[in-house]
Amino acid sequence: MAEKLKIIPLGGLDEIGKNITVFEYGKDMIAIDCGVGFPDEDMYGVDLVIPDFSYLVQNAKKLRGMFITHGHEDHIGSIPYCMQQVSCPIHGTAMTCGLIRLKLEEHRLTDAVKLVTHKPGDVVRAGCFTVEFIHVNHSIADAVAFAIHCPIGTVIVTGDFKIDPTAKDGMTDLARLGELGNQGVMALLCDSTNVERAGYTPSENVVAEGLDRQFKNCDQRIIVTTFASNMHRIQAVLATAQRYGRKVAVTGRSMENMLKVAQELGYIKVPQGMLVELGAIKSLPKNKVVIVSTGSQGENMSALYRMAFSTHKQIDIVSGDRIIISASAIPGNEKAVSRIINELYRKGADVVYEKSEGLHVSGHACQEELKIIHALCKPRFFIPVHGEQRHLQLHGRLATQLGTPAKNVRIAEIGNVIEFTRKTCKINGTVPAGKVFVDGTGVGDVGSVVLRDRKHLAQDGMIVVCVNLSAQDGAIITGPDIITRGFIYVKESEDLMEELRQVAIEAIDRCTRKRVKDWTAIKTAIKSDLSGYLYKTTKRNPMILPVIMEI
Repeated sequence: MAEKLKIIPLGGLDEIGKNITVFEYGKDMIAIDCGVGFPDEDMYGVDLVIPDFSYLVQNAKKLRGMFITHGHEDHIGSIPYCMQQVSCPIHGTAMTCGLIRLKLEEHRLTDAVKLVTHKPGDVVRAGCFTVEFIHVNHSIADAVAFAIHCPIGTVIVTGDFKIDPTAKDGMTDLARLGELGNQGVMALLCDSTNVERAGYTPSENVVAEGLDRQFKNCDQRIIVTTFASNMHRIQAVLATAQRYGRKVAVTGRSMENMLKVAQELGYIKVPQGMLVELGAIKSLPKNKVVIVSTGSQGENMSALYRMAFSTHKQIDIVSGDRIIISASAIPGNEKAVSRIINELYRKGADVVYEKSEGLHVSGHACQEELKIIHALCKPRFFIPVHGEQRHLQLHGRLATQLGTPAKNVRIAEIGNVIEFTRKTCKINGTVPAGKVFVDGTGVGDVGSVVLRDRKHLAQDGMIVVCVNLSAQDGAIITGPDIITRGFIYVKESEDLMEELRQVAIEAIDRCTRKRVKDWTAIKTAIKSDLSGYLYKTTKRNPMILPVIMEI
């Protein structure tokens, strides 16, 4: 029986981020990308969301390699967590591998993982798969698409991309995509992030012009915040600062790391004497200083956040400072960004963040660019990826408008097994997939039950009832003592506290009269009576934890 190609998305569908896709054919398997997602507001205490790697672990002997399209967190952030469970070579471009190396060093995995660096145009053999690196434009240097050749056909994975004819590192390699299209593309997996936007994504040159307008005639200190990974943007800041005779200081760990890697690899050129230590800016006139900072997404520990809330050790925001936010808020981060902007205004800063100022352009293709890719590749089958449900559905409709039969478009979900023969494509079963939560150093030990408890605690607080009971007859020896957290202010609610104490005593006495000496049954009675009483009197439903000590 002829082998079939299986494409299995373990993340990146019905969500933004957490991108990882498995290709499987016979006894060989490769993975494309391995990213993180970021927690929703109701994921209390969760730091990161990573994919469920169960399927990779179960098939670890088949795994021939991991191929990474580019170095953004939603494509590389889960690699250390995955490499603790499986082992395979990781293939990427120089910038991508440089950033992955930093992550592996943090997790002390450098010696355990083989990193292989490639250039656009390189072709890598991994089992029965042949993976070709194709240059694309994105908001980070060294991004690539992949043409994945297997015995039954060619699949193109675009990764995150746009088409920028004026890009410093050259335009997306449309010629190669066209050649592949002419040779025959079985399936296209294409970025859907900006499918709702008509037209073309503006060039990065627009941002350089916007920065120039903000620097011109400004006699105050300038602070620019942007994505640390956008080296083209940071290069534009350096060039503009040089033009206006300003020195540049950098703050924020991720920005410093990214700049170090980019300089080592030659992706960013820093003019001689341009960069200065953060501590040196105090001795310079304000109109001769630019600070490049992290924090464009309102992250709590970022440099811009610490400046805004006066917890940064070296920089204080003062009236007149011009803050340029050269980024747009990722969906879900809008409130955090607004909070920082409000605080910066409160300190008297001049904050420039409007899209109309031309200070940010997306790294993702809009509709007209997506049409170009579809027209060049001419795929038999199409699978939209990298987006929420509306993005995937709209991209599917766009593909049908461009000539792909509706029956050849597959809107999949994570865990679906998309099975290909030379002439057919169908969803055939599922594999384990989902979200694994990282909280501190714990991976996977916070599940839905724990999150539900955290949500309960956040909404209604907690009451602990401590009582000492006799081992002989269950009579109360001391207590019950009522301790609350996040429920009420005890000093102003002494009457309610005493009423709660009486309710607990009555529940214990009732069990004692019935000669109940099962501590679990007594705890249940205390919890039930207190819960009913509290909801009746306060319309609140706090978590109640009875603690019984036997004496």
